[in-house]
Amino acid sequence: MNCKNLKVLMIAFLFFHCTSAFAQQNKKGITEKKQMILFDGTSTNAWKDIKSDQFPEQGWVANKGVLTVLAKTDKQEGGHDIVTKEQFSNFELELEVRLSEGANSGVKYMVIDSYPGKKGQYLGLEYQLIDNEKHPDALLGRDGNRKMATLYDIYPASDQLKIKPPGKWNKVKIIVDGNHVEHWLNGRKAVDYNRDSESFKEMVRISKYNELKNFGEQKQGHILLQGHGNEVSFRNIKITTYANL
Repeated sequence: MNCKNLKVLMIAFLFFHCTSAFAQQNKKGITEKKQMILFDGTSTNAWKDIKSDQFPEQGWVANKGVLTVLAKTDKQEGGHDIVTKEQFSNFELELEVRLSEGANSGVKYMVIDSYPGKKGQYLGLEYQLIDNEKHPDALLGRDGNRKMATLYDIYPASDQLKIKPPGKWNKVKIIVDGNHVEHWLNGRKAVDYNRDSESFKEMVRISKYNELKNFGEQKQGHILLQGHGNEVSFRNIKITTYANL
């Protein structure tokens, strides 16, 4: 056998070996990663009004790559909540947020509309978005658990965060890996918790969600952008999902 034939056989062997190994990994549960753009600067097709199956005709504006919920004023009603049409389980959600002065809003996840006694209301875990200096709700709650980047009314955020002021863009990231959840703000971890822990269940018990059975423990849910009467802008909204093959 000459050297050329030997080289061909070796390449074929290595290819077969790698293919077999990959197939074995798949059988064991290799993770598949998939990215979805939830707002590309123009299209709002990924979202719907909480009151219909369509994106709201009023209250939200997509302009120059930015999705903005309008404030409630004497002249306009303002925008209310919108949710993704799809539901998600294991994911990494990334977006940029710009608050107006004194604004209060939130990004909710694991959102469902079927809690007993609350059917039709979209409720879920909330990454708090708020002007800590100008909105009164930031001073309420317990141990600062209603401030920027907290798990609203449940867990406070780290005191090592670098929060950009109203009018500037903040980078938000939410990671859900099974029951393990992380909140990030501008590259720093804000909150880290487990949804199946006794600590989480106890904190829910003493929160405003204490009447919602198994609050935040479901396997999947919608993403929600909150309209809370204040102008807030969002851009570069994308989600990376993970699933075992």
